[in-house]
Amino acid sequence: MKILVLNCGSSSVKYKLIDTTTDAVLAEGGVEKIGLPDGFIKFKKADGSKEIIELGHIDHLAAVKAILDRLTDKVDGCIESFDEIDAVGHRVVHGGEKFNASVLIDDNVKDMIKQCYDIAPLHNPANMTGIDAITELMPGTPQVAVFDTAFHQTMPAKSFMYALPIEYYKNDGVRRYGFHGTSHRYVSQRVCEILGVSPEGKKIITCHVGNGGSITAVVDGKSIDTSMGLTPTEGLMMGTRVGDVDPGALVYLMLKHNLSANDIQTIINKKSGVLGVSQVSSDMREIDDAIAKGNEQAILAFDMYKQRIVKYVGAYAAEMGGVDIIVFTGGVGENQAAVRQDVCDHLAFIGVEIDRELNEKTRGTETVLSTPASKVQVVVVPTDEELMIARDTQEIVKAL
Repeated sequence: MKILVLNCGSSSVKYKLIDTTTDAVLAEGGVEKIGLPDGFIKFKKADGSKEIIELGHIDHLAAVKAILDRLTDKVDGCIESFDEIDAVGHRVVHGGEKFNASVLIDDNVKDMIKQCYDIAPLHNPANMTGIDAITELMPGTPQVAVFDTAFHQTMPAKSFMYALPIEYYKNDGVRRYGFHGTSHRYVSQRVCEILGVSPEGKKIITCHVGNGGSITAVVDGKSIDTSMGLTPTEGLMMGTRVGDVDPGALVYLMLKHNLSANDIQTIINKKSGVLGVSQVSSDMREIDDAIAKGNEQAILAFDMYKQRIVKYVGAYAAEMGGVDIIVFTGGVGENQAAVRQDVCDHLAFIGVEIDRELNEKTRGTETVLSTPASKVQVVVVPTDEELMIARDTQEIVKAL
């Protein structure tokens, strides 16, 4: 099957066309700056080179149309017509408690996705624009929704409940949902394939760390706890997100500086994290450069970033009563040797030991970093959320 995978954000649409018979990526790219005068599409050509085409002021419908035009382009395209696309898989950020697995999209599913708008106002409406665009441009083509939150629906109540008055859960759905679920599901399955073990009986901690980040405790292949919460703001310190913070501190700042709820939303999502502490950047490559120059705030931000990862890994090891496998994935997890080394050094007390030389060389490749003497296996597994979405889509469409 040829599956088109779409990831629609508020101002961008990323895409991949995947042949699920071979897992080959036939085409990939994305449209950026949707809604602005300088919108453009960036895509990879057959020879591996990249090209950018200016699109001007466009909406999501025009963005999806531009992607389909690229796929069928006589020079750079890889298919002759839309009919060669068997189905479309969509990343949908929030499924609330309504979805614990990927589903075929129909009018009822669309309505339930919209019911999650109030808890995911920045993401779900954007995700729906892609669904609506495909409905208009490719009517009759099966569409599947794959939810970031679905993998974490196996968490027990003691993990997902907040210690707020229970009516806020019962009436408003305020609880921990978790995100990056498609990534955590992929890497927790893939690491078992790499190591030749069954997920059953294994205690795995998956560290999806990058500009956004979350950590998940996985037992018998199922999520039992995760660091992100009602929104993707909770948990680890991230590129621009604050992560865990005393809610009383936010109330204090609101009262002292007469800040609105929208002001606080902007601060905790866009002005905090590595950027907020360092005042340099949210990009770890720029943080590395600043550290090399002795920038004390950049050093502090990097130390804080690593320490939060250690705290969550240690907490989940305690919660599970041990850990068999630790997985690093995401932009930082796959490429930042210093982060992996620091986290593993702190976990030496539970028998974690990695090959320091091999760790320094590892960048974005599937690699077992732990030594034969290590009591915990440590593995780098590049995530592939698009492949997981394509596989889910194929499985659901095949059953029709």
